[in-house]
Amino acid sequence: MNKTVSDMPDLSREQEITKKSKSNFLYSFSLLPKEKNEAINTVYAFCRETDDIVDEENADIEKKYSKIREWRDELEKAMVSGDSKYSLLNNLNTVINKFNIPAEPFFDLINGMEMDLKKNRYNTFNELMEYCFNAASTVGLMSIEIFGYNNPKTKDFAINLGIALQLTNILRDVKADAQKGRIYIPLEDLRRFNYNEKSLMENKYNDEFIRLMKFECDRARYFYREADSQLSKEDKGLMFAARIMEHIYFRVLNKIERNNYNVFEEKIRVSKFKKILITAGVFIKYKLFYNFDESRLATGNE
Repeated sequence: MNKTVSDMPDLSREQEITKKSKSNFLYSFSLLPKEKNEAINTVYAFCRETDDIVDEENADIEKKYSKIREWRDELEKAMVSGDSKYSLLNNLNTVINKFNIPAEPFFDLINGMEMDLKKNRYNTFNELMEYCFNAASTVGLMSIEIFGYNNPKTKDFAINLGIALQLTNILRDVKADAQKGRIYIPLEDLRRFNYNEKSLMENKYNDEFIRLMKFECDRARYFYREADSQLSKEDKGLMFAARIMEHIYFRVLNKIERNNYNVFEEKIRVSKFKKILITAGVFIKYKLFYNFDESRLATGNE
């Protein structure tokens, strides 16, 4: 397939959403060709707006449920007729059609955000896996259709990388989530290491917490390895934006470990300067060593 984008709508609002979010996504797709950059900005804006419905602090739970249901209905309307009352969803429909992106990941993402309304605890890792897939792997499955790929295993790369990134987010944000009454670390793992909800809510940093966090970090590393094992050499150049994300988040994971898993004292961050260095380093590496052809990147040659 040869995927190109033409006659794209005005995406200034979508780009503004990305810039305001200060997300690591901003670095990962900053070097994409213009048409793909605009498309991925629209996808990210959709993801950001979906997440914001759930995270709105001043809205009660019923209002959030109402908004997420309306958002799902309007997405369906945009996909059927391109006539949603939300211009973002109509623009998203244009991107979906141009790049032949399956509809399922978009609705799965909404389901993931709805999970955040229904539960604030996860008993088992299998439960958490479902959430990670809906909240993050879906974004990868949307994005690879814009990047373009040749090997079907690249879908497994996107799924596993999404889980790895989401687990890294969870470990970085343990304190912030606890302040919101949320615990994403599976309760079975807390019991395994003789740690408990009360200790987590009180930010209790002890040997039990260190062992728990080491276990969770090792699990995240496993999914990074799984992702890498599914990415063929022929697709590495096309996936450079995803790999930038991977390198940034993997550095966050490394910093958590170097801080001896103390995520209570301060939020683990990667500096803007280091993110720029990572972005440039990955781009140059792929251009030099993976038969990186910018014409293929621009067209999504498959």
